[in-house]
Amino acid sequence: MAVSRPSNTPMPSSFAGFGLPRPLVEALTAAGITTPFPIQADTLPDSLAGRDVLGRGRTGSGKTYAFLLPLVTRLAQSPSKRRTGAPRALILAPTRELARQIEESLAPLAKAMSMRTMTVFGGVPANPQIRSLRGGVDIVIACPGRLEDLMRSGHADLGSVEITVIDEADHMADLGFLPVVRRLLDKTPARGQRLLFSATLDGGVDVLVKRFLTNPVVHSVDSEQSPVSTMDHHVLHVDTAARLPIIADLAAAPGRTVVFTRTKFGAKALARKLNAAGVPAVELHGNLSQNARSRNLSSFSSGETSTLVATDIAARGIHVDDVALVIHADPPVEHKAYLHRSGRTARAGASGTVVTMMLDAQVHDVRDLTRRAGIRPTITRVSVGHSLLTSIAPGERSYTAPRPTVSEPAGQGSSGRGRNRARTAPAGSARGGRGRGTGTAARGSRGTGRPGKPATKTLGSGGEHSAASFSSSARGRR
Repeated sequence: MAVSRPSNTPMPSSFAGFGLPRPLVEALTAAGITTPFPIQADTLPDSLAGRDVLGRGRTGSGKTYAFLLPLVTRLAQSPSKRRTGAPRALILAPTRELARQIEESLAPLAKAMSMRTMTVFGGVPANPQIRSLRGGVDIVIACPGRLEDLMRSGHADLGSVEITVIDEADHMADLGFLPVVRRLLDKTPARGQRLLFSATLDGGVDVLVKRFLTNPVVHSVDSEQSPVSTMDHHVLHVDTAARLPIIADLAAAPGRTVVFTRTKFGAKALARKLNAAGVPAVELHGNLSQNARSRNLSSFSSGETSTLVATDIAARGIHVDDVALVIHADPPVEHKAYLHRSGRTARAGASGTVVTMMLDAQVHDVRDLTRRAGIRPTITRVSVGHSLLTSIAPGERSYTAPRPTVSEPAGQGSSGRGRNRARTAPAGSARGGRGRGTGTAARGSRGTGRPGKPATKTLGSGGEHSAASFSSSARGRR
């Protein structure tokens, strides 16, 4: 039976107060992480004590460190040694992107405690993963399918796993991974500690909890349905012809933008159109090879490209700080997808804006979607050049010369980056802060400080001249 632990007990105000090893605290401090988020402060006493923990909280609430810190700490205290093909800890993640980002967060912690880690997922050759397992690792971060393949071929053994983490369990369920997850957990020792983190307990996650967690302590912090005071929601009622130029206008503003589409084809097509209209964009979807996905995500994460066009594969798999704007170019079918997509912005206490594009035929569906998501957006009928656009996404718009989006199918490898040189801003239009493209002038950014974008040609601040130019350009390329 799950036990709910009150969240009003005074907790240490720093990570050192939880009794973490000094090298871990120093690694956190070096990364600028000094104050625990609520879900970390609430769960650490129980997870460090070896209890099974069920943590519920919205994406961006700080769940990754909530399980990484006790996992590394308890492994460091364990007398066990790493053995060939037999990891001591296992972290299961639903997507390759999430597995990679967990590894990035884990790397400095593992280095501080002299531990070996590796990721296991499909879409890349298995031989390097087999060699890493053969050399012995402490912690494996894995997507379920490839790990099960390695177990069946005799290259991985979960019999020595002391701590198992299931991250984004509800997304595992959405993707149909729970049967594989159950088979994997059956191969881990029943006496081991298990930590499960999920935004919700539907879709079969509750069955997973009852079967594999022993008397877990439940911590619910910042639940998926709780309001985010720093997130503004807008629905823009547009006609079909205005949809693309309005998306382009918003994405051309300062700050990182994530644009969501329903289909892989839609993501590819929209990224191509944005690049053609002068808004540098990269795509992320299942039709790209793993190398192309990694390059595009790296380009977005580093600030080299400030607009990412993605399918729902990115709703849970992307953890990039300072995303100022999320645009639902295609409204999602289901309200959980809306919440997960929107969670790419306003992360860890930062502010952000969410925009949903709504055509006439989508009015009923969007209103039902937002009602079920528990939000009350501002609904406005807008056209190209509407003044609300500069209110939603402040700052001067900047565009590069039109450029193609390189987009190859899986196995080919593509970065999705254009190759034309950006046109720099004319004299007298220098801007402070960020730029876009490959020039050197800078411009201001909305929200908190964002990594710089190289500057490009500026066309006003989202008014009639800029938007109208996009409208004409977009129509010419259909």
